[in-house]
Amino acid sequence: MAEAYPWQATLWQQLAGRTQHAHAYLLHGPQGIGKRALAERLMAFLLCRQPEGLEACGHCKSCQLLKAGSHPDNYILEPEEADKPIKVDQVRDLVSFVVQTAQMGGRKVILIEPVEAMNINAANALLKSLEEPSGDTVLLLVSHQPSRLLPTIRSRCQQQACPLPSQAQSEAWLAAALPNSDEAERHELLSLAAGSPLLAVSLQAQGVREQRAQVVEGVKKLLKQQQSATQLAEGWNSIPLLLLFDWFCDWSNLILRYQLTQDEEGLGLADMRKVVQYLAQKSPQGKVLDIQDWILVQRQKVLNKANLNRVLLLEALLASWALLPGQR
Repeated sequence: MAEAYPWQATLWQQLAGRTQHAHAYLLHGPQGIGKRALAERLMAFLLCRQPEGLEACGHCKSCQLLKAGSHPDNYILEPEEADKPIKVDQVRDLVSFVVQTAQMGGRKVILIEPVEAMNINAANALLKSLEEPSGDTVLLLVSHQPSRLLPTIRSRCQQQACPLPSQAQSEAWLAAALPNSDEAERHELLSLAAGSPLLAVSLQAQGVREQRAQVVEGVKKLLKQQQSATQLAEGWNSIPLLLLFDWFCDWSNLILRYQLTQDEEGLGLADMRKVVQYLAQKSPQGKVLDIQDWILVQRQKVLNKANLNRVLLLEALLASWALLPGQR
């Protein structure tokens, strides 16, 4: 059974307590706050033949089939490989499922995640099913970036923003999820995950703190002219491109914020505070704005799975970063 997160309690009461369900829900919010688990919990509840209060019973035939991954009226659509698009052929298979009659005489429930992984042809192929799903069909669409969806997709769903946990909820949950970590480590992980506790666990598993330390050390060496942009770009081969662009985007934001406010409390994580402050004092604001614009454009290309030359892209980023300190 999908995990129930404490920060979703109110939303769950609203969703499960409905007497009539929408034919399509768009559950959206930042990555790592438990949207997939919420969708799976709702899927189980909608398919259960003997719900107990506002929960699936867990032991009727429908629940048992769902648990075994063989429920005939349940369909999950996701990319065939991580970070790849959902293809139009996958959506056509789903459309064939939508028009069939429910084999167990109840609802059919479809889960799509992440919806923004559909390319334009796949999204268009889904529209008809979203508009008029046959029989008692409920589609649960999960999105980390709803702004990337076609307006026609969004308009055909009941949109439901999923809540972020409070700082206290995140810290309590993370302490239980990572019992061998200390408070400082958890604080750093939550900062790197923008407050999303499930993403913090995922980042910890991929060694994000070690990756971050490697990048921070490299940026410091770059600014001291102890290492070249090319050397660093090649040395960062194992670090996800999106993570790198997220960090550089964050640092450019912090530089601009400090230039405008001189607030030393707003310099971000301790590992880059001195560097951010130094760059804010030495860099012309126009240059910082230009590099931030460039980073945002490239980050969008990474998000859109564009075919990029990784080393050249990082070289360009680091070369412009090295030139930031200059005449004000």
